[in-house]
Amino acid sequence: MTPDPRHALVLFSGGQDSATCLAWALSRYAVVETIGFDYGQRHQVELACRERLREGLRSMRWSGVLGEDHLLHVGVLKELGTSAMTHEVAIALQQDGLPNTFVPGRNLLFLTLAAALAYRRGLTVLVGGMSETDYSGYPDCRDNTLKALQVALSLGVERPLVIETPLMWRNKAETWALAHALGGHALVELIRRESHTCYLGERGVLHDWGHGCGQCPACELRARGWRAWAQGSASV
Repeated sequence: MTPDPRHALVLFSGGQDSATCLAWALSRYAVVETIGFDYGQRHQVELACRERLREGLRSMRWSGVLGEDHLLHVGVLKELGTSAMTHEVAIALQQDGLPNTFVPGRNLLFLTLAAALAYRRGLTVLVGGMSETDYSGYPDCRDNTLKALQVALSLGVERPLVIETPLMWRNKAETWALAHALGGHALVELIRRESHTCYLGERGVLHDWGHGCGQCPACELRARGWRAWAQGSASV
C-alpha cells in the first residue's frame, strides 16, 4: 500500500488501544508523531510503557516513519474533581449512570491540545483509540462527539484536521485481531507484554492477556477480548 503523504499525530497513552492505533497509523502515513498526557492518573505506570512500545515498533519496520514524541502535563483535570482514575477511591457507578472512572472533558482537552500541537508542527491527522463498541459509556468516546469536535477544531485553527478512530466500531477481540493483521505475532506480543490497561496500575503478574489486576473493568474487558480472539484464532 502506498503511504498516505499526510503527517499524523497519535494520542498515545501506553495502553493496548493506543498502541494498536499507533501501529495502524505507522502502516498508513508518511510521518507519525505521538503525544501523551500526564494528568495525575493513578495508573501512571502507563506513561513508562510508552517508550518501550515506541522502541518495539521502531525495531519492527517503522523506524523511518515514527517521529517525535511529546508529553504534556495537564494536572488541571485532577484539580477539577475526584474520579477513580485520579484519586484513591473505589470504582463505582455514579448517580448519572456513568462509572466514576469517567474524567469529564478528558478526551475533549486531549484532542484540543493535540490540534494545537498539530498546527505548530504541520500535522493534519489526529488518531485516537476511542471506541463505542467495547467501552464504559464515556460520552467523549462517542463517534458523534468526535465528529463534532473535528469540525470545531478545524474551524478553530483554520486548517482542515481529520480525527481518525480506527477502533470506533471494533470490540476488544477485533482490536487484538487488528494488531495481528498489522504486525503478526511480534506486534501482539509487544502489546501484550509492554502496554498497560489496568486502572489500578498493577504490573506484577503477566497474564496470557497482559499485565493487570485482572478485576478492574479495564482488565476484564481486555482479558475477555483476548480470550475471544484467541479462541477464534485457534478455530481457524
